[in-house]
Amino acid sequence: MSPAQTTRPGRREAEAQATRDALVRAALELFSKRGYAGVGTEEIGARAKVTRGALYHHFSDKRDLFRAVFERVEADLMERIGARMEATDDPWELMLAGMRSFLDACEEPAVKQIALTDAPSVLGWQEWREIDNRHGLGLTRAALQGAVDAGVMRPIAVEPMAHLFVAALSEAAFVVAHSDHPRKARAEVEAALIQLSEGLRV
Repeated sequence: MSPAQTTRPGRREAEAQATRDALVRAALELFSKRGYAGVGTEEIGARAKVTRGALYHHFSDKRDLFRAVFERVEADLMERIGARMEATDDPWELMLAGMRSFLDACEEPAVKQIALTDAPSVLGWQEWREIDNRHGLGLTRAALQGAVDAGVMRPIAVEPMAHLFVAALSEAAFVVAHSDHPRKARAEVEAALIQLSEGLRV
């Protein structure tokens, strides 16, 4: 077998991944600006510079593409929050840094429109929650466990508490994203979340 033959499958896989990434990036930009209902697959394909056929080769339909976009938004958000949390060694401040970083993101177009407006209705509440938990639960669980282990938080059942914290953060995000006065709403929900957290502090 020639060297060209041995590398061809890998090249095809790389090209396929590049096409998929281009579609996700294009859809993310368009969905962020105009929402799921305001964007058609033809426009997404044109923005990604691929054919309509290529789009449907990688995604079964527009909803399937939206799911991939939502996954990308969630993954990028958690990566940024994790990096901000790693910047502090104090277990309590680490928790607050993660919470504040998440609230900061609620006004970003991609997070506000895709994750907090379209995803629950396009994917349905159950699938939205499953994806949201899959991305956010790990960081929350680790932050709580770190605070307990460091002795700055009372001994708690970390797993159920992590679920409750994620739910509280999600509800806070909805309040901020859909408020007519997001800055004021953000300050209010941050204060409320800190009060909840202080109740567990040693």
